[in-house]
Amino acid sequence: MALYTATVATGSFLMAGTMDNISITLVGERGESAKVPLNNFGRDFNACAVDKYNVTAEKDLGRILLIRLHKDPYSIFPEDSWFCDLVTVEHPGAEPCHFPCYRWIEGYKTVELREGAAKLIFEDSKPVLLEHRETELKSNREAFRWKPYTGSPWGLDVNTIDELNSDSKYSLTKISGLKLEGGAATLELKLKGMLSVKESWKNFEDMERVFWKHKSDTSEYVSKHWKEDAFFGYQFLNGANPVQIFKCVQIPPNFPVTDEMVKPSLGSQTSLHKELQKGNIYMVDYKVLDGMPANVIQGRQQYIAAPMCLLYKTPEDEVIPLAIQISQTPGPDNPIFLPSDSEWDWTLAKIWVRNADFLAHEGHSHFLGTHLFAEAFLVTTLRQLPACHPVYKLLFPHFRYTLNANMMARIDLLGAGGVFDQSSSVGAEQFPALMKRGLEAVTYTAMCAPDHLKSRGVEELPKYYFRDDIMKIWAATESFVSSIVECYYKSDDCVQKDSELKAWVSEIFTKCFHDRTSSGVPSVLKTRPELIKYLTMVIYTTSSKHASVNSPQFDFFHWMPNAPSSMRKPPPKTKGTATKESILETLPEVDSTCRIMILMWVLTRTSSDMVPLGHYPNRLFTEEKPTRCIEVFQKKLSEISAGIQKRNESMPAKYTYLDPSRVENSIPI
Repeated sequence: MALYTATVATGSFLMAGTMDNISITLVGERGESAKVPLNNFGRDFNACAVDKYNVTAEKDLGRILLIRLHKDPYSIFPEDSWFCDLVTVEHPGAEPCHFPCYRWIEGYKTVELREGAAKLIFEDSKPVLLEHRETELKSNREAFRWKPYTGSPWGLDVNTIDELNSDSKYSLTKISGLKLEGGAATLELKLKGMLSVKESWKNFEDMERVFWKHKSDTSEYVSKHWKEDAFFGYQFLNGANPVQIFKCVQIPPNFPVTDEMVKPSLGSQTSLHKELQKGNIYMVDYKVLDGMPANVIQGRQQYIAAPMCLLYKTPEDEVIPLAIQISQTPGPDNPIFLPSDSEWDWTLAKIWVRNADFLAHEGHSHFLGTHLFAEAFLVTTLRQLPACHPVYKLLFPHFRYTLNANMMARIDLLGAGGVFDQSSSVGAEQFPALMKRGLEAVTYTAMCAPDHLKSRGVEELPKYYFRDDIMKIWAATESFVSSIVECYYKSDDCVQKDSELKAWVSEIFTKCFHDRTSSGVPSVLKTRPELIKYLTMVIYTTSSKHASVNSPQFDFFHWMPNAPSSMRKPPPKTKGTATKESILETLPEVDSTCRIMILMWVLTRTSSDMVPLGHYPNRLFTEEKPTRCIEVFQKKLSEISAGIQKRNESMPAKYTYLDPSRVENSIPI
């Protein structure tokens, strides 16, 4: 007779405990035990409980390889779901064996858990473990099926949030927080009667009274400085979409800016040609929007333009706009607007740029560039990597809430009748075309922060806090990933021998990037450095990249003229026609403005169950070495956080969005 001790930890979620009967079977190297009930005196398996149980077997089973948790009915009580965290099995004279679970067990069933040490497939020699791998993946492929989306990465084949399994859904804490934030903001605007006003704003000052309470220091700063050229340029560095700006080495032929046009901005001591040679001229170009069909809101046609904006880094290290062409094709009906034009002509031209930036941000930088890629990464991980695979253990915490967030976006925000359909020039009918254009333009270079910064020629651009912070986080993440990879892949040959990893990378390439080799995205990984870069990219996409484009949204978009979701009049064909009144008639109506403001407020709130970057409350890695790697990662992130907070002390508009203590470990909203 052999005696084992099973320690069972139940999750801390509300309703995580269960009234059902729980039993265990131990499967060891020398056989398996009978099914043994786990039952102490009093109530078992309460939320947050850690319960110990004696488990007997007829003989010494050797090292425990697997356990089976059996969940059966209790008396006449109805089925009661259970969230199991971790099971530890101990036997005198042997090392404890840990069995991570960290999921809901629903219904009456048996769940088989493998001992927590990460293993590559070619390291598994025992038939029972190989069979467990195969069975797990077969089950996951049946449960997580692909759904094609035209022009977009494929996603999970579900149509409603209710179809998601419990592990993919928001916690009650998350749901209640979202309802509270959204409800409070909506109630305020309903009480003010603004959500029913389908007319233009009468003046800009009225917009300051949309929210009484829902504000921030940065949002207040934006509302006061939005018309200033220096702040307009600053946003391309540190606003909600800090990845559009690039160095201009030659003026494009379809943007015929002359030296004479920009001389008033550059001064008499230099010229456009000289500043190009010095590397002080930059651009943003929204050609991806050229010819995009526009939405119809409340029976009124909306408009989309594809502006080009030339920018200048001044001797004072400010970035200011030099010239704006609102459409891509030059000509007499598409004038180049300049700071020397009338106040309202120049303001309207900048507003068209800000509108294009809003659309490019929401469609490409944000939803496609983080949410949709993350979903494809997650679904492929579930389908191709068993839970014992080290890459699964590394990446899975970075997918928390992704599926719930994406389904909410597809239904409530981007679907027919959703917020964007009611308030944006890109509605439900236009969004697939926007996604298709964005995906066709995606490159692996653009998905890797250091490469993207270098390709845009912005490595030396001063006061680019996004760049400074993201480079530090990328380096820390890459170092962490490298340490994990080195634990399990002893050579490049190990990477090539890993058939599960090969299938994972191949399926991502096919389902996410549609086999487009011109993207430069790898379809196969052959070396450890290639694997390290790829995994760093995935973690970056699902954490810090998302934070950089999601967290600033309310601060920079709440002041609607700074980021209008739509334009109700076409671009001006001549100069001298813009007035304050005509601009107000071009900008979104009151109700459209309010819907977008509520959305931006909700999207940028921090939940009380937020998990910061580099924190892994679920112990998926059970070995000592990867645990130490996580601790080193957390220390580096803490140092980065302290440096960012110190820098921000002297800044009027603080750049906090990439402070690791505020960056979520996944895409939760």
